[in-house]
Amino acid sequence: MTKETSVQEDQTRAAERRAKGEFVRGVSGFRQAIGDPDFPPEPGRYHLFVALNCPWCHRVTLARAVLGLESSITLDVAFPNRTGEDDPAGPNLWEFDPSRVATLTGETLAECTRETGTGLGLRLAKEIYQREGAEEQSVPILYDKVAGRIVNNESAEILRMLDRHAAALGSAIPNGSRVRLVPEATKELATVEALNERVYVAINNGAYKAGFSSDQNVYAQAFEVYFRALDDLETLLSDGRPFLCGAAFSEADLRLFPTLYRHDPVYYVRMKLNGARILDYPHLWRWLCRVYAMEGVAAAGSLLHCRQGYFGRSWNGVVPLGPLRPMGYPEAYLHPELADQSPS
Repeated sequence: MTKETSVQEDQTRAAERRAKGEFVRGVSGFRQAIGDPDFPPEPGRYHLFVALNCPWCHRVTLARAVLGLESSITLDVAFPNRTGEDDPAGPNLWEFDPSRVATLTGETLAECTRETGTGLGLRLAKEIYQREGAEEQSVPILYDKVAGRIVNNESAEILRMLDRHAAALGSAIPNGSRVRLVPEATKELATVEALNERVYVAINNGAYKAGFSSDQNVYAQAFEVYFRALDDLETLLSDGRPFLCGAAFSEADLRLFPTLYRHDPVYYVRMKLNGARILDYPHLWRWLCRVYAMEGVAAAGSLLHCRQGYFGRSWNGVVPLGPLRPMGYPEAYLHPELADQSPS
C-alpha cells in the first residue's frame, strides 16, 4: 500500500498503479499562499473558480460560506459536465458557459457563470492555467485578480488560507462569532489533523478509489475501508457530541461533509458504495443534517449539479431521478428525525 496524507495521495508508481486499474489522484501544481509577499490578504482581491459537483471545490465554497467571505471573494461556477469529444479544444475540460443545458432538467443551470475572474472572458479552466505556462486543468483555482496570477489549486491548502486570513480578507462575520476551522491549541489541532487524514484516505478519496478504479480487488478494498470508517465515525458521534471534535465545528467536519452530502443520492449508485445509506447511520445522519442547517451551507453546494456532473459522465449519460423515499434530496437533510424511522 502507498502512503496517503490528508492533503494529497502518494504518487509512487502512479503510472503503474493506474495501468493496473487503480484510481490515483494527481498532485496540484500551484502551492503559493495568501499571506506570501506577493499575495497580501485584502478584501476583494481574490477569486475562486469552482464546479459545484466537485467535492474538492465544495470544501472551498463551504469555507467561503461559513467564514463569511461570500461578499469579499468572488466566484465563477463551471458547468457540471465537461466538454465532449466534439469540442474544438478537446474533451474532458471544465467550461464556463451558462448557456449549456442540463439533461436532467432540460434547462440551463442558474448557478453557472461566464469566466469573470481574469477579466478576459476565458471559456475553459485550462486557459487560465495556459496563461501561466501550465498544462493543468483542475478546479478549484484560487486566483489573484490584482496580480493576474493563480495562487493555489490545492483545496486543503486553500481552506487553511481562508480560515487564517478571514478577517483581513473581509469576513462579514465578527471575530467572536466566526467559526475557527483550525484550532490553535496543539492538542485540539492534533485531533483535527488525525481525523482529516482518516477522512481523506478512507472516505473523501476512498469514494473515488471505489467508484473510478477498474480493478475488482482495488474496488473491494476501498469499499471495505470506506464503510469501516463510517462505522467508526458513527461510534465517535454516539456520545452525543454535535461535531466530530466535540462542541465546535471544525475543518474535520467541513472536509467530511461534501462526501456524505453526496453519498445517498449519488455515490450509493455512481461510486458503487451501496453497502448502506448515511440515513442508516442515525448519529451520522443527524450530524449531516446539523451541518446542512448551518448558515450558508445549503447554498454552498448543489445536488442538481452533482447528479448532472457524476451521472452525465457515465456510459450513457442518463441521470437517475431518485432517491424519492423517504423523501427527495436535499430536502431530506432538513429532517434529522428520518434517522429514527430508518430500519437498523
